[in-house]
Amino acid sequence: MTTEWTAPVLARTTEPYVAPEREMLEGWLDWHRHTLLTKCAGLRPDQLRTASVEPSNLTLLGLVRHMAEVERWWFRVFTGIAPGLADIYCTPDQPDGDFENIADADAEQDFATFIAETEEARAAVRTVELDHIFRHPTNGTEKNLRWIYVHMIEEYARHNGHADFLRERIDGVTGD
Repeated sequence: MTTEWTAPVLARTTEPYVAPEREMLEGWLDWHRHTLLTKCAGLRPDQLRTASVEPSNLTLLGLVRHMAEVERWWFRVFTGIAPGLADIYCTPDQPDGDFENIADADAEQDFATFIAETEEARAAVRTVELDHIFRHPTNGTEKNLRWIYVHMIEEYARHNGHADFLRERIDGVTGD
């Protein structure tokens, strides 16, 4: 008898308390990455697809897929490290495909994609200085790597708040 896949339980990293700036930014970003996965831990694919409340289509699986897209965009496409890299779930016809196309999504594969994208993001900027300035590929705005880290921490923090509510709705589990 095969068992249905469930989102893995992992040991969440502890954010740094005292560290140089880069280590602090990377540590907090990793803490938030792990927090999102912790909110999903032990859930089955059907639970991960459970929407918050109508008319919202927000789900834990959608958040995992969205954050994989965001990791790819900011750390590899925006930086020009992998220009022209295609979106994973979104298309011009369906710009919110990360949230919308989950009915038949393979949750196990989507989690593997998220992990791979976070690893690729880390590797892409490992040797880039925080003050290095990147130019937006379409509108020309400039942002440095430090801004990208802070933005990603903010993005995860906001979505991890959503994940708190989604998880509580699914099975009553709460936590930090």
